[in-house]
Amino acid sequence: MRRSRIVTMCSLILAGEAIFGLPFAVARYFGPSFLNVFGMNDEQLGWLFFNYGIIAMFAYLLGGPLADRISARKLLAFALCSTGVFGFQMAAIPSIGTMKVLFAIWGVTTILPFWAALIRATREWGGAEQQGEAFGFLDGGRGLLAAGLATVAYFVFQRYPDERTALCTVIYMYTFVSLGASVFIWFFVPDSNPSSEPNPSEKQQTASDDGGTILRIVRVLKMPSTWLVTIVIVCAYCAFKGTDFYSRYAVAAYGLKPSQAAFVVAVSTWIRPVAAIAAGFIADRFFTPSRVILWCFIILVGVFTSFALTTPAASSATVGILWAYVAISCVATFSLRAIYFALLEETAVPKHATGAAVGVVSFLGYTPDIFVSVVGGWLIGRWPNPLTGYQVFFWLLAGSSAIGGLAALAIQRIPWKRYQAA
Repeated sequence: MRRSRIVTMCSLILAGEAIFGLPFAVARYFGPSFLNVFGMNDEQLGWLFFNYGIIAMFAYLLGGPLADRISARKLLAFALCSTGVFGFQMAAIPSIGTMKVLFAIWGVTTILPFWAALIRATREWGGAEQQGEAFGFLDGGRGLLAAGLATVAYFVFQRYPDERTALCTVIYMYTFVSLGASVFIWFFVPDSNPSSEPNPSEKQQTASDDGGTILRIVRVLKMPSTWLVTIVIVCAYCAFKGTDFYSRYAVAAYGLKPSQAAFVVAVSTWIRPVAAIAAGFIADRFFTPSRVILWCFIILVGVFTSFALTTPAASSATVGILWAYVAISCVATFSLRAIYFALLEETAVPKHATGAAVGVVSFLGYTPDIFVSVVGGWLIGRWPNPLTGYQVFFWLLAGSSAIGGLAALAIQRIPWKRYQAA
């Protein structure tokens, strides 16, 4: 691997994690202090993320065609810079109303010019033969960087006895990380890749697509591969959101202390980079992305079914089995997240339509962000015994994983290059 390619991938990894530090990492890692300093409660914090999520959904859709028309380097640098600039406003500890506006703005800056451009740049980096490794390196590197930044932020936070000063310093840290990442992108990510240009057989279609964003989106929606990849991402993201319930399940079902249940967060943090890089390597060297994805879904069906059928008991043996299930499902979940965009190459999506395809599948594929937590919470509170709600929830996750496996199997069976060419 040439040095320039390594530097480019490192820049993409830095960008992929740095941009989400301000809207997510600060509240995630310093939640109690965040609420105290900004004078809000959990419900008000939830509305901040609701504002972000609704805006982000449409930003996914509109950002796709944008990434097909403008250099990924320019889009990524602009997104990181604009996101970081608003960090100074956050560090001023504004009112809750201003914070709602701020999170809505971040719903635009972190997605519209960024997400599809990041996926396109990563796809171009991997070429035709290294898609699994490209996306595996991206997600695995992001996982390592997230853990590293969180550790540094923790030590920075501990240096200041005053909670407000400590939190503001952490906010400034993530602000400068975002701004610094924009510099790396500008200087170390190529402006374009010739392989991303349409070949002669695609030029006529490309010309018709240039009629507007709507035409590009409509064309992508007509591709069967779009819907199969979307199903895979929806089901994979349902599993990912389901892991948010593990620590609460451990407390409610096994009687563990919150501090003991928090161990699952540490497990997830360090499993992510290992699983992501390994999945990418295996997908490229031994199998295909769709085959690895199929086996990940099979594993998840088994784990979620076991959760649904197991009667919890507070013993060391059963708790050990619980953590084993958690670890196995996290391996499968993070492997899925690492390589599902590698399916764009496997299903022969034209490179010049990468942005539009990413926009459409992201707009639909990340909808679990909106409904999984709501459905899970409703089920847990529906029955007098919350364990019944958890069991029903795990059955739903097993069912969605089975659907995702069927979609991966369909992708694996269709000769996409011949089909798309026709």
